[in-house]
Amino acid sequence: MGKPRRFFNMYLTTTISVAMVLFLIGLECVLLLATGSLINQVKENTAVEIVFTPKAETKDFNRLQDMLKASDYCLDCRFISAEQALKEHIEYLGEDPSKFLGYNPLTASCEMHLRANYANNDSLAVIERRLMTLPYVDQVVYQKDLLTVLNRNIHELSIILLAVVALLLFISWALIGNTIRLQIYAQRFLINTMKLVGATSWMIKAPILRKNISMGLIAGVLALAAIACVYYYVNVHMSVQLFPLSWQNVAFVVGVVILTGVVITFIASMFATGRYIRMKTNSMYEI
Repeated sequence: MGKPRRFFNMYLTTTISVAMVLFLIGLECVLLLATGSLINQVKENTAVEIVFTPKAETKDFNRLQDMLKASDYCLDCRFISAEQALKEHIEYLGEDPSKFLGYNPLTASCEMHLRANYANNDSLAVIERRLMTLPYVDQVVYQKDLLTVLNRNIHELSIILLAVVALLLFISWALIGNTIRLQIYAQRFLINTMKLVGATSWMIKAPILRKNISMGLIAGVLALAAIACVYYYVNVHMSVQLFPLSWQNVAFVVGVVILTGVVITFIASMFATGRYIRMKTNSMYEI
């Protein structure tokens, strides 16, 4: 009774250890998705103002809005009349230029937000040239310097984040590999006994691989359950949405965690088992 219980405790401890490392990997995936979502939100908040000519008519406004909504680069657009622009100007600056000029100097415009993929100066230059060919468009205004700084900072942040994720993945790989090797190390005499009675290499490896792959799957499920609890707590109790809960994002996190658990346990089990199969009996007492 003592020996089966000892092996059960060993597998339970190994499963929990692997689950903790997979939980860390899952959090890395959540961090990547959350960062990507934040970057997209920042880019999509970048506003482009399309200023109409003073002679533009209502049909021109409607025509432009229909064209923008049908395009790939426009996320949303809002028409601002000359009167509304004057009202917003007064609210923002507290001055009414029409009082001392005798007329409204502001013209109608359309405020457009771009999709994240197009929020860069190269794409905006192409969009600007296309819009400026329209006879009722006077100018296209956006902050070029701000976009340059924003994209440069996002690029630097992405490099740093990927380097951190790569380091954490390497550490996670090493931790799971060492955990599996220690678990198989405890079975080295059983492996040697099977070899001495004539068991082939695959006959020895197969049951160990099945158990460890199953353990990797269970550990992955436990890690995903813990990640779901963290996401629920942050989303519900802290009112912070880390990233959109779409099926693509969920599939990404689930796929990475489960696949990592299975692949690492399989590779570590193959190498560790193969080592003790090749090892001579006398050498097992020396390690």
